[in-house]
Amino acid sequence: MQDNTFWWRGGVIYQIYPRSFMDANGDGIGDLPGVIEKLDYVASLGVDGIWLSPFFTSPMLDFGYDVSDYRDVDPMFGTLDDFKALLARAHALGLRVVIDQVISHTSDQHPWFQESRTDRSNPRADWYVWADPKPDGTPPNNWLSIFGGSAWTFDSRRRQYYLHNFLASQPDLNFHHPDVRRAQLDNLRFWLELGVDGFRLDTVNFYFHDAELTDNPPVPTGETATLGAPDSNPYTWQRHIHDISRPDNLDFLRELRSLMDEFPGTTTVGEIGDDNPLERMAEYTAGGDKLHMAYTFDLLNEPHSPAYIREVIERFQRLAGDAWPCWALSNHDVVRNASRWGEREDPLAYPKVALAMLFSLRGSVCLYQGEELGLPEAEVPFERIQDPYGKVLWPEFKGRDGCRTPMPWEPNQDAGFTAPGVEPWLPMDERHLALAVSRQQNDSTSVLNATRRLLAFRAAHPALIDGDLELIDVGTELLGFIRQMDEETLLCVFNLTGETREARLPLAIKNTLDGHGFTHDIDDDSLRLPPYQAAWLVV
Repeated sequence: MQDNTFWWRGGVIYQIYPRSFMDANGDGIGDLPGVIEKLDYVASLGVDGIWLSPFFTSPMLDFGYDVSDYRDVDPMFGTLDDFKALLARAHALGLRVVIDQVISHTSDQHPWFQESRTDRSNPRADWYVWADPKPDGTPPNNWLSIFGGSAWTFDSRRRQYYLHNFLASQPDLNFHHPDVRRAQLDNLRFWLELGVDGFRLDTVNFYFHDAELTDNPPVPTGETATLGAPDSNPYTWQRHIHDISRPDNLDFLRELRSLMDEFPGTTTVGEIGDDNPLERMAEYTAGGDKLHMAYTFDLLNEPHSPAYIREVIERFQRLAGDAWPCWALSNHDVVRNASRWGEREDPLAYPKVALAMLFSLRGSVCLYQGEELGLPEAEVPFERIQDPYGKVLWPEFKGRDGCRTPMPWEPNQDAGFTAPGVEPWLPMDERHLALAVSRQQNDSTSVLNATRRLLAFRAAHPALIDGDLELIDVGTELLGFIRQMDEETLLCVFNLTGETREARLPLAIKNTLDGHGFTHDIDDDSLRLPPYQAAWLVV
């Protein structure tokens, strides 16, 4: 594989949720051998690498985001040898491998926590966030769990509360303790020495907490939270200034970057959920001494008008400096983009133009499995819901299962995902079967082949990979910007609506580019874009 230290800068990373990608052993749950089986397909898309959601040993109460052994593969997914084989095959195909790392908290089954909770004097007594009750026995402060209720659970052995930002079975590690930081950096080193190309860092701004345990203030009346959680969740009713995104985090990220720098060509992408997410992204990725890149939920939420997208880009550019973003429209935590943004749009045309816009932004890209097929959010009946988040907040929030259902490879009942007659861990949506890979493979008009064309087009134009971006006024109904690098300057314009839109071109056009599969008309200095179309123009 060609050595390219900065492969990630402008790279496209395909996210694989292993439970739902491909089941090789016929138990209804995806696994690492199944991922290996489908890596040729992933490489055929034209992406630069893969991101594997957690496959580590876990009781699976939060489906792998509750780790009980950071250095081994859960038997559900295979073995460590299977992972090594996956790594070798991916590298042989020219794909980098980024793996999820959930280091802010562990499972309560992790040996560290089992020891920590025994008493207040054991060697790991302070490895987790423990605090005495208030005099009346209530929790130490008003901090809340994202999954509902207090962020504190009482433990009778220590007669103290422990902190958990998520499930009670996911206790938070105490990053103020230097041994905790060292232990987690050692766990990351283990995977780097195996040959992984980087880490996606879960909840990267959650590592530190205010040691004084100060109460969070409420969100002022009339203001909204931007944490990516539904407003039916009381968690969004607080300003999270004491429980997350603490200044101490920056020094740890510098320690982490020093480790990564020992392994040239590796990268980090952090997940940021924060009241001021773009500000945090800029802070965490600027200066070349912390994260390589990060993503927020700004394009993973509901608004999707050209004006909103323009405002997100404007705000990031105002804050960014030399910071580097990673953009995504879908992932394993949110409603799929084809439904979240495109529910009232053309189900075949809208996903294509949304991806065209995504692949043209300045930054790196995460592409979620099935997004290249235009999959809508799956319908999962309440009796089949697996996600603990959905069980707590149903029916206002149905959880994340709808974006996690099995990948449809074939248009039959098992979708080619598992063995015939085997019930998959989440049910298949009939609408997905009509969009199966085998059905789209040889259809030149499919979302799948549009994705391949767009990624090949992106790869052929350096300005789209690492060029500067300047927003251009093309009216309120279109989104337009210039990408420029060296001698290449491109005007990119997108019509995300179901109506024909026109705009006066702000610059003289030298040429129009093809090879991307979209159409447009230019008359003198006017651009006409039919519904769900895009244009890339040389200026």
